[in-house]
Amino acid sequence: MSAPTAAPRRLAGGGYAEPALDWRSGAVQRRIATAVGLAAFVAVCIVVARVDPLALARGLPRLAQWAATAWPPNLNELDAIALRAFETVAIATVGTLAAAIVAAPLSVLIARNVAPSPRLAVALRAVTNACRGIDTVVFAILFVAAVGLGPFAGVLGMLVHSIGVIAKLNAEAIETLPRAPLEAAALTGAGHAKIMAHTVLPAVLPNLASVSLYVWEANVRTSTVLGIVGAGGIGIEIKAAIDLLDFQRLLTLSMAVLLMVAAIDRLSAWLRRRLV
Repeated sequence: MSAPTAAPRRLAGGGYAEPALDWRSGAVQRRIATAVGLAAFVAVCIVVARVDPLALARGLPRLAQWAATAWPPNLNELDAIALRAFETVAIATVGTLAAAIVAAPLSVLIARNVAPSPRLAVALRAVTNACRGIDTVVFAILFVAAVGLGPFAGVLGMLVHSIGVIAKLNAEAIETLPRAPLEAAALTGAGHAKIMAHTVLPAVLPNLASVSLYVWEANVRTSTVLGIVGAGGIGIEIKAAIDLLDFQRLLTLSMAVLLMVAAIDRLSAWLRRRLV
């Protein structure tokens, strides 16, 4: 049994004094131990990450000098930059669309409340977790080694990672469905396939569309760096500008990325309002 708490002490002014903190209680000691443990973990992370504010202070003047040399932006090759920007959007679009098509039935197979085979669901859930846990850039590097340099490697890397993300989020939406409609459909004698087609999929298709659009937005941002590993897109031009210290061209490319991402955000929001 827990120790009885002391009655609050009434003050002369009519209020009540705050009860004294019992530093010997187990709850207080657990909180102190948790706070000390978190502080120690953060301190170790700072050491391992080699956080050096002095290095930042020494580097800021150099960064300011580079920024000064970046103006005015180099506008001589806007057609090539526009082509690379569109290639970036194309990588994200094809990769996300293919992932959404694959993830739609896969999310049904891994959702705990409607999965036809629990053992298969566990195995597929492990696969989707692996796809989601490994970053797109890592997959892109692997596919560059497999299929060569170019945007196709970026599409494949984005496809594999996005399958895990979309399937996971859509399966969670399926698991939140009320059981009553599913049980009512089963009582009519409908098979598992008909229940999925006429009860589950219509209920989760808006969520699938919304999730896919959000993943598309994120993939557009991610695809801007895929060129750094040789997987196509505007990242190739960004890496070349950095290697050559061409800060005027780097500023132009950065502005193109900002405009592209802003346009995709607006388009995605418009599509969600129409589809969801």
